Amino acid sequence: MSEIPVSNDHNVITGHTEIISSTSIERIVTGRSAALLQIEELIQQLADISTLTSSIGGKTARDWAMRQDFRCGCWLMENVKTAMSTITCNLDRSIWRDLMQKSGMISLMDALACDQWDKNLEVDDFPEISEANILSTFEQLNQSKAEVFERGIINVFKGLSWDYKTNSPCFFGKKIIMNNLVTHNRWGYSLTSGDRRDQLTDLERMLFLLDGKAIPDNRADISINLMNHIRDNLGKDVYEDAYFSIRYFQKGTAHVTFKRPELVKKMNDIIARHYPGMLAYR
Repeated sequence: MSEIPVSNDHNVITGHTEIISSTSIERIVTGRSAALLQIEELIQQLADISTLTSSIGGKTARDWAMRQDFRCGCWLMENVKTAMSTITCNLDRSIWRDLMQKSGMISLMDALACDQWDKNLEVDDFPEISEANILSTFEQLNQSKAEVFERGIINVFKGLSWDYKTNSPCFFGKKIIMNNLVTHNRWGYSLTSGDRRDQLTDLERMLFLLDGKAIPDNRADISINLMNHIRDNLGKDVYEDAYFSIRYFQKGTAHVTFKRPELVKKMNDIIARHYPGMLAYR
């Protein structure tokens, strides 16, 4: 497949063909080490100050450093071993998320893959931040970027309902029909949340990538644009943009017509590679 242009941030990823630059990695790893060292020193300083204030009847930092009407836990006031383990994990989690965003890899993932990535981070199933781990991780991701991208298309394809003849199980046609994309009541239409909305957003992202364009952020993707359109056009039941014409119905279904057949063909070429023999569209 052709190269997928994802990120223009040359300080991190160059054209999505090179991994993070060595200078960026060095800055990240050095900065992380310096920050953790200062945090550990700060925890020890707070502990020493607490010992002093307690000895003169002023209690500890848990008492005089916290808002009395909104007391909550703070790792800086735990013992160094317990605190540094959690703080390091939290810091590394944030750095990995930032690296994935800046690398452009997250934009290649469908909603299912993004959800799995987030779950792995939340259960601490990720390597610590180090030069070796960053290089290894992004070398692997860079090598598998085409596979990740194609898996996103396949997941959208497999997730569509085959209850309608328009949705061929062999390929994407001129139009697909999606169940439960909207709801309707006496106040009008609204866009549903959940899998269908994610599928439509995934589909738009695939078309952007195949079209060689930058992915819109989540404040300007199709789900937001469609939601705003429905809110601002109560008497209408059709949405149009550069890639789709979407007609939605009171029973919740939506007819999604593709406006760029050449991009649909590219998606079908990918499907054909994954499902050889299902070539009815050719």
